[in-house]
Amino acid sequence: MQAWQVHEIGEPGEVMRLAEVARPAPGDGQVLLKVRAANINFPDALMCRGHYQVRPPLPFTPGLEICGETEDGRRVIANPVLPYGGFAEYAVADAAALRDAPDALDDAEAAALHIGYQTGWFGLHRRAGLEAGETLLVHAAAGGVGSAAVQLGKAAGATVIGVVGGAAKAAVARELGCDVVIDRREQDVIAAVKDVTGGRGADVIYDPVGGQAYAQSAKVVAFEGRIVIVGFASGTIPSPALNHALVKNYSVLGLHWGLYNTKNPELVRHCHEQLTDLAARGAVKPLVSERVPLAGAAEAVQRVADGVTTGRVAVLPVPQNGAAA
Repeated sequence: MQAWQVHEIGEPGEVMRLAEVARPAPGDGQVLLKVRAANINFPDALMCRGHYQVRPPLPFTPGLEICGETEDGRRVIANPVLPYGGFAEYAVADAAALRDAPDALDDAEAAALHIGYQTGWFGLHRRAGLEAGETLLVHAAAGGVGSAAVQLGKAAGATVIGVVGGAAKAAVARELGCDVVIDRREQDVIAAVKDVTGGRGADVIYDPVGGQAYAQSAKVVAFEGRIVIVGFASGTIPSPALNHALVKNYSVLGLHWGLYNTKNPELVRHCHEQLTDLAARGAVKPLVSERVPLAGAAEAVQRVADGVTTGRVAVLPVPQNGAAA
């Protein structure tokens, strides 16, 4: 089969190599899946760079979430077991962790419903307790992680403020359903949030960026607000001033979705049921901005790493929906 492999650490566009390799052999409790679509996540780039918390042995195939097909034809979504990731024609996954792909979504959309939306659901509902009528602020609202949080926030009945960088991403955020869009390149984020909330601030802030975005969050979080930390795409890990949290009565909540797979897998299953229902009702629909053939995976991962994409970019090893492999 064909698979992308990383033999050395570096930038995705430089270290990913497409090769002809043997199909992976599933171990006990695992299944071999034909990859129908693989979604690109920022951690794929971090793994190539050697900066992710999980460091698979070299060589490895990136690709953390897929829509795949079992040998008996069942259409599923899964997290491949590294080093046999999803940017390949076949991948390996734990049988117990397979989830049925929602009928309401195509392969690329189904692949994108998993990590980003599970992270959003756990962050907004399990950790932050977002309630209808509250104000949710989402940093990087046009990106893969942020776009999921925007849709989930709207589905929960929140007023959603999206922060983006650039006019093109602002247009995407509006299409996603943001009630207010703030272009950080053209506007003062802190002043704009205070203006649209009457000085009160946001009840829940969803931050996959870190760095300056977190500093802004601490200044616009409402009384008894909750800041949910889900990543550091900026490359800068902030150091929260806990005295400031005490003075303003707000919470800083960490979220590592992957832990739930081992600590509370039943809750992951429940989350998938909730997301499937939302997809069936049309309340959420992953924004897949691009569908690229397998040969284009390395270049696509690099663009995600560079922050120039919107929504999700999916890799299609098998031609479908007019896309050529």
